[in-house]
Amino acid sequence: MRKIIAFISGLFFGLGLIIAGMANPAKVLGFLDLFGRWDPSLALVMLGAIATAFLPMQWAQRANTSLSGEPMDLPGNRQIDRRLVIGALIFGTGWGVAGFCPGPALVALGTGMPQALLFVVAMLAGMLLFKFYDQRMAH
Repeated sequence: MRKIIAFISGLFFGLGLIIAGMANPAKVLGFLDLFGRWDPSLALVMLGAIATAFLPMQWAQRANTSLSGEPMDLPGNRQIDRRLVIGALIFGTGWGVAGFCPGPALVALGTGMPQALLFVVAMLAGMLLFKFYDQRMAH
């Protein structure tokens, strides 16, 4: 049941990204082009996502189990530290250069977009490099 719920949730998320145009890197880059032909539609998508998620997140923070009966596993760390800031800078730079973040890149990969393949390969390489670095620093 858990996998079915995850699949359906991912399907709705992907369809939402396609309908909103967020799997199109030109749309994202248009949002980031503040001094050119700025496209504010991404801000509207973000506001819609925040509004949609607000009440369920309020409930989830107080609940012990999910609607499917699974234990709630929300992040507990709210500390802004060096790792978070560096990660956010790397994420933002990649987003600004490529016009993709992970979710839309996977959706675009499913549509056969060549730029998405390059982005996903680079993203996976970055994840592997971080895992290697993190393991080395732990020892």
